[in-house]
Amino acid sequence: MAVNNQKITDKFAIYHGDSVEVMETLPKNSIDLSIYSPPFADLYAYSSNERDLSNCVNYDEFLSHYEFIVKELSRTTKDGRLSCVHCMDLCNKTGGLNDFPGDIIKSYQRNGFTYHARYVIWKEPLRMALKTRAIGLRHAQIVKDSSRCDNAGADFLLVFRKKGRNKKPIKHVKGFTEYFGEINDIERIRNGYAPIPKSLDKYREGWDNPKTNKWSHWIWQHYASSVWYDIRIKHCLEYDKIKDKDNEKHICPLQLDVINRCMAMWSNPGDNVLTPFMGVGSEVCGAIANGRRGLGIELKDTYYKQAVKNAIKFSRKYL
Repeated sequence: MAVNNQKITDKFAIYHGDSVEVMETLPKNSIDLSIYSPPFADLYAYSSNERDLSNCVNYDEFLSHYEFIVKELSRTTKDGRLSCVHCMDLCNKTGGLNDFPGDIIKSYQRNGFTYHARYVIWKEPLRMALKTRAIGLRHAQIVKDSSRCDNAGADFLLVFRKKGRNKKPIKHVKGFTEYFGEINDIERIRNGYAPIPKSLDKYREGWDNPKTNKWSHWIWQHYASSVWYDIRIKHCLEYDKIKDKDNEKHICPLQLDVINRCMAMWSNPGDNVLTPFMGVGSEVCGAIANGRRGLGIELKDTYYKQAVKNAIKFSRKYL
């Protein structure tokens, strides 16, 4: 196996190497859930390594390279279990957009998965305007020429189910007991969300009957929404400022709320959760925090080292 380094414990296994080569060594039907955010083609360069998907010469080459990842996910995922992909529409060189989510869906459908669900992760327009300085989000643009106006865009969570029957049901015998999302009433009101009803307080602790647990019902209604509007965008895994000869052009860990919702809905305690693009270890740490075993693969050395630090920290926290 082409592994440059590795760290394996009873809570996680982290590999520094090429995702395809490492996944080729994993046993067939050994993964219960995968969660990841693939490199965003033509948008960010993560390293100068020729094996890095972000260094493909064009979008079509990227998709061809990415298909090897999906094939290995199909081989290693257990029948009836799920794969979650965080993505977005991507700007192309003509000034328009590539339907990156659509191309991901086609790749999964070619490789033994059923397209299961799509969730929209809402972004606040003003915050995105300040962050990106995009012409299409400027209020001044409606005065000049609103034909150039667009929107803040959204992130998407695409969910795929491998064909076949799930042999180990994912059960929540008490329903959902913890909500992953914005729960601070002040912040909810500030962002235009309704505060959590006080009448739910009595259901939040020690209510064992899921049929009558209105707190669990409230959580499920939000998780089942096609738009996740109260994901805490800045609620991400902390990481040290890391520099190397390539310089860090992009570090944007996936929000922990998204990861934790996936863990809660589509995995059991003790399950193997894989991320083929580990970054600084958000999905691995999410698995540890939720009593799952995290498996992560990362090509970039500085990201791998930071992921090891984060995974060890979480392992000590969630003994």
